[in-house]
Amino acid sequence: MRTWGGARKGAGRKPNGDRAGVSHLRRPVLAARFPAHVTLRMLPHVWNLRSRRSFRVFRAAIAAAAERFGMQVCAFSVQGNHLHLIVEAHDRVALSRGMKGLGVRLAKGLNKLMGRSGPVLADRYHEHVLRTPSEVARAVSYVRRNHEHHLGERRDRLPASYVAPYSSASSVHGIVLPAPRTWLLARSARAT
Repeated sequence: MRTWGGARKGAGRKPNGDRAGVSHLRRPVLAARFPAHVTLRMLPHVWNLRSRRSFRVFRAAIAAAAERFGMQVCAFSVQGNHLHLIVEAHDRVALSRGMKGLGVRLAKGLNKLMGRSGPVLADRYHEHVLRTPSEVARAVSYVRRNHEHHLGERRDRLPASYVAPYSSASSVHGIVLPAPRTWLLARSARAT
């Protein structure tokens, strides 16, 4: 019986926080024809992103980073402590650069708003490459209606015509997003 090394229960690096973060394994290959669903989480000390003052910071960051480094944001949903984005990028490097630029803009703006300095993002961004029309349709619907997911049982209190003001499904936020480039996302946009 071996007593040193090898796979065993409880072995491995433990998460820094309450939960494990985004894996540091190599990210999946992203071709220009596929959109991606990206999630960004904030640290616990960051103010609620669904407040008007925090959303102003998000709006400025999205306006500046919506079409930079070969990445464009096509849909979004802002929740209290995280963001959901549907993005298109030329490749994995373009997505990485675009998300880094967006993260820096968010961190600088939120730190200025809160009167502090230091990290704002809880972890690296989580990405899911969308490869089929049904996968794209589900992801876009999930992002646009994400507030319902977080309301749980209370969502029955909302009228059927309710549109979350902190998502791209609403028109009150004043953010102009670019038209989709990929066939998959353009097809999904026509269907909704």
